Amino acid sequence: MHALVSIHDAVFRQVERAGNWLLPLAARFVFASTLLLYFWNSGLTKLGDGIFGLFSPSIGAYSQIFPKQLEAAGYDVDQLGVFHWAVALAGTYAEFILPLLIVIGLLTRLASLGMIGFVAVQSLTDIYGHGATDDKTLGALFDRFPDAVILDQRLLWIFLLSVLVVKGAGALSVDTLLRHRMQPAIA
Repeated sequence: MHALVSIHDAVFRQVERAGNWLLPLAARFVFASTLLLYFWNSGLTKLGDGIFGLFSPSIGAYSQIFPKQLEAAGYDVDQLGVFHWAVALAGTYAEFILPLLIVIGLLTRLASLGMIGFVAVQSLTDIYGHGATDDKTLGALFDRFPDAVILDQRLLWIFLLSVLVVKGAGALSVDTLLRHRMQPAIA
């Protein structure tokens, strides 16, 4: 029995070592393959027309981020204030910049923490702003249906991002490259 325990410990010590670089890389790969285009396409719907659309969010941005306020303004974005404009612009930029930082592994912990906040705000906006409270969309924890958009899917997103907050970007990342370049050479 002692030999079996020793073999188990030796094997899983190696698995744990490999996990220190493999888990963050896998988390970034899963994020890139499942969520990168989701967020970028969502961000594209928020950009205004032409090159100046980078500074002028579309009505889609306001309707996604401030649905009730836009409705109260008669769908006239000119009646919304600078705060609404700044939040719509920041949300739009976040959907492009934070996922890119995660995928390339630059400022990964901060970008992942930012994405967790973004997903939380997105979920609250869906529930309170858009009224997504039906069982199919909202879901319930600890039920037998794992396919609800808000509680089930976004909990998995947040877990994935939490791995990156805790573990960092891993060995194959810009973070690691910069860390190695900033360390003084050992003679």
